[in-house]
Amino acid sequence: MVRKIGAPARIPVPGGKLIDEHVGRVSSGDEAISIAHMVAPPGWEEPPQTPAFTEYTVVLRGTVIVAHDEGTTLVEAGQSVVTSPGEKVRYSAGPEGAEYIAVCLPAFSPDGAGRD
Repeated sequence: MVRKIGAPARIPVPGGKLIDEHVGRVSSGDEAISIAHMVAPPGWEEPPQTPAFTEYTVVLRGTVIVAHDEGTTLVEAGQSVVTSPGEKVRYSAGPEGAEYIAVCLPAFSPDGAGRD
């Protein structure tokens, strides 16, 4: 069955980051996957988390910084990063901010994020 999603759902978060969920629990009722367009302001950061999902991040503009147990990974425009379930990570944006697409399997949920 073809389903058209007319517009993304804007997910409110603190810190000035914009999340537009195109597919997922809020926008389309999908629990198996979420696909969101994110825009993070310069210096944005979120609390550490140990998610229960795999997250695939494609950076479109700027830099996404991923802190993890093995160090810090800088992901710049045109690059991607994959984080695994059960891996403690902390996302932030570089000094120019970041625009990126995040895909989570299964779909993102606040409980599944495992935030500290």
